[in-house]
Amino acid sequence: MPVIIWINGGFGAGKTTLAEELHRRLPEAVVYDPEDVGLMLWKWVRPNGDFQYLPSWRDLVVATALALRRHHADTLIVPMSLIRDTYRAEILGGLADTGEQVLHVFLEADADVLRERLNARVTDPKYTEWDQAARELGMTGVDEMVAAAARQPGGTLMLTSDRLTPAELADEVLARAGLCQVHEDGKRMRQTRSLDSKQT
Repeated sequence: MPVIIWINGGFGAGKTTLAEELHRRLPEAVVYDPEDVGLMLWKWVRPNGDFQYLPSWRDLVVATALALRRHHADTLIVPMSLIRDTYRAEILGGLADTGEQVLHVFLEADADVLRERLNARVTDPKYTEWDQAARELGMTGVDEMVAAAARQPGGTLMLTSDRLTPAELADEVLARAGLCQVHEDGKRMRQTRSLDSKQT
């Protein structure tokens, strides 16, 4: 069944790492980073802090996700923080209202772990200024991001990324999405088929 897997959580929670692990197991899936939509917008409008404040960004994030899912892959993997409740509801609700199946995953982690991971983050030379701004924003918002875990809507798959390995996190996501295969001996095996394979 086609599905959009939205990986939410604070900066440094492991969203990108989990997305990469899922993509390794589901190579025909598309990984979509909405930050690229923000960088595109900033080519035409003056950068002004966090692009999540822009209604145009939120509209384009939904439209792009729908186009990618419908035209390019049965499985769309989206690693993106949506800490503000209203923006999360607007974007995920916009996807669900079109009939798309959305699996919302929230990665929890201890505040000290998030700060440690942000300090260790390697800056991309192509986007030094943006990466530094994102790191500073992440540092100032760590406590808010930790608190956001308690406000996630029903049906959210809550996972502790500082206690589970990326492989274990991926197992949980695939199991919730109904994509986890099982060996004849009852042991869980890694997903090897893409979602366009019919499941029974």
